[in-house]
Amino acid sequence: MKLITTRYMNGKKDLILNVIRPESRGENYVVNVYPQFEYQTIMGFGGAITEAAGYVFSRLGEENRKKVLDLYFSKRGNRYSMTRTHIDSCDFSLDMYEAMSNPEDPELESFSLERDDRYIIPMIKAAQETMGEPIDIMLSPWSPPAFMKTNRDRKNGGQLKPKYYSLWAKYIARYIKEYEKRGLNVSRITIQNEPMATQVWDSCLFSAEEEKTFLRDHLYPTLVEQGLSNVKINIWDHNKERLVNRACAVIDNDTDKMIDGIAFHWYTGDHFEAVNIVRELFPGKQLIFSEGCVEYSRFGDNQLRNAQMYAHDIIGNLNAGMTGFIDWNILLDDRGGPNHVKNYCEAPIMADVSRDELYVKLSYDYIGHFSRYIKKGAKRIGFSKYTKDLDVTAVKNPDGSIVLVFLNATEKAIPVHVHLRKDAYVFEMLSNAISTAIIESGEY
Repeated sequence: MKLITTRYMNGKKDLILNVIRPESRGENYVVNVYPQFEYQTIMGFGGAITEAAGYVFSRLGEENRKKVLDLYFSKRGNRYSMTRTHIDSCDFSLDMYEAMSNPEDPELESFSLERDDRYIIPMIKAAQETMGEPIDIMLSPWSPPAFMKTNRDRKNGGQLKPKYYSLWAKYIARYIKEYEKRGLNVSRITIQNEPMATQVWDSCLFSAEEEKTFLRDHLYPTLVEQGLSNVKINIWDHNKERLVNRACAVIDNDTDKMIDGIAFHWYTGDHFEAVNIVRELFPGKQLIFSEGCVEYSRFGDNQLRNAQMYAHDIIGNLNAGMTGFIDWNILLDDRGGPNHVKNYCEAPIMADVSRDELYVKLSYDYIGHFSRYIKKGAKRIGFSKYTKDLDVTAVKNPDGSIVLVFLNATEKAIPVHVHLRKDAYVFEMLSNAISTAIIESGEY
């Protein structure tokens, strides 16, 4: 068994690599692994390429642009295979914009993707080139054009006027097709980012009934009519505490075939039980973590705590049924922007563009403990653990190798005896550390 450990002490991170040999079995300190019990299939890991991320990327020198791409998308880096971006502007845009703002243009003749072409699409294409294969893109709207809304404003909530349901569906389909013209594969969309949040930035409210009506009577038929039935539709795209309620309200006999999955965020706490309940109620649906970040206004810049928050949430979501993970901004400037309403946040990689310097945060390494080793198509497998002080998840890769990720967020070392069939692997989880164990198929 190979054990890769990242430990953070006194403001510094250390990477420790050990080879752990099998030892005799015991009854204490045990983490049992049961590869014969398989659960959901993992689609992959990724992060959002917003206009803010693309803008910062464009201002870096060539060497650091390549470094960012390698850190995230190469086989030597975190091996991201998914990304998310916004339809029209979001808070992490330089300002508010729309691809079409003319209420007298029902045929979308004035539609233009000029803003996406400046910063977003070049970075997505560069990521795809680094990967050497098509990137899995999720598109999400923060708000319809202002003229389509009850408050005639992109921000401050408001609702989509029913008379514009059909035009908004055509608008979304046009957005997807414009991406396809540029050689980018839009694999999935969400209907509305955070449909129950009135924000001072781009936002729009959708009740469960409104989301269902728009999906059933307008969005899904439009995608089918325009040859986009391959694009997967995800509902909700908001926090986990109301995940069960929204899934039960929107998924029925009519909409079940239209909905590929349910997307969720982390901003209101763990609620892993909610993810698990949805998995049990709707076992055929993808459960995608579509956004989470460290908001400076709430959490500050404590690197260890923030990185541990990522690992704890990824482990809890995987164990509850998550099938894909997409972080929020993959790159921001040293303030945590740009953001047109100053809603500054941390990203795993940040940059001082005036000095052309990159800062790789501890959260980047913690996410990498999952994304580097859990391969696309892996299946979560069964395990049991002896202590609540240790967060654990276990998966089996398509090649038969087993990956275990352990998080010790305490100030003490924790002994671990991994029991897998006839063998036991004995090691110590260091304090304030994350470890990934890889057991090749021939070792068990």
